[in-house]
Amino acid sequence: MVDARHAVVVTHSRLRESGTVVQEAVEQLAQAGFHVSIIDNVEAPDFGNQPSAVPDNTEIVVVLGGDGTILRAAELVHCTDVPILGVNLGHVGFLAEFESFQMSEAIRRIADHDYSIDERMIAHADVWLPGSDNPIADWALNDITLERADRGKMVELSIRVDGVEMSSFGCDGVIVSTPTGSTAYAFSAGGPIMWPNVKALQLIPLAAHALFARPLIIGSGSTFAIDILDDSMSDGWICCDGRRQRALPKGTRIEVRESKGTLRLARLSGVPFTNRLVTKFDLPVVGWREQARKTGDVHHGHIFPEAAAPIGDADAASDTASDE
Repeated sequence: MVDARHAVVVTHSRLRESGTVVQEAVEQLAQAGFHVSIIDNVEAPDFGNQPSAVPDNTEIVVVLGGDGTILRAAELVHCTDVPILGVNLGHVGFLAEFESFQMSEAIRRIADHDYSIDERMIAHADVWLPGSDNPIADWALNDITLERADRGKMVELSIRVDGVEMSSFGCDGVIVSTPTGSTAYAFSAGGPIMWPNVKALQLIPLAAHALFARPLIIGSGSTFAIDILDDSMSDGWICCDGRRQRALPKGTRIEVRESKGTLRLARLSGVPFTNRLVTKFDLPVVGWREQARKTGDVHHGHIFPEAAAPIGDADAASDTASDE
């Protein structure tokens, strides 16, 4: 007798209660020969603690939800080789591979092993509390944020790269992001987008009170060290992937580098990241000048649409001349 294949479905109780999509996915996986376990409402573990991983015989984790649900699922496969396949039932769904209407095709491809693996870089963080001999370790697929604990005051930070001090300033905080997280919080804070195959980390200051407080990008062999200064006006607060968090006193040092492990995302479409970027952000790939050429004329830096008044119209000609 052939052992049943095991799949874990990670979703949210709201989706299970509001429709039939989760039930339909489970039924289709069962029909494809999978024994299915369902996990929802995964509570965030304490900072520095690793939750129980999925069973050893798990072939794949299917995530039904948005990117936040994928980040919850990532905790369940951390330090394993189990891949994640995301079916977007949320908003943007940058990490998801399929949309909900493509569910049947996704499950068919899973059953046929018709997918490739995209290994994503993970950030590792060591937190050295004042006077501690051993760090508290955690990780992030998207980003690690260090923020002020007191909403009314700035946190004073020192930034080092590979042991060399780069800058120090008071700020609302900083974001250290992976390439995967560069389209999330880091992007909203003004950081650049990094393609997923880039091996790098970026640091973005948040409302820094300094003349030089630009985003920094370091290679995979380098390390960011962030110190909460002893005379900081506020303590700090660290958060990994918007989930695992804790308070940090003054005098704490946080070191962030590339993790030895990776997260395995199942990819079925082979669509380049550039296509995904254009589609998810609905980028205006046609510039205004190109659009003007399609709808009118561009002459000496001025746009004359097709609907412009004819040359013989004295009033219109006068208006055009005065505008120049």
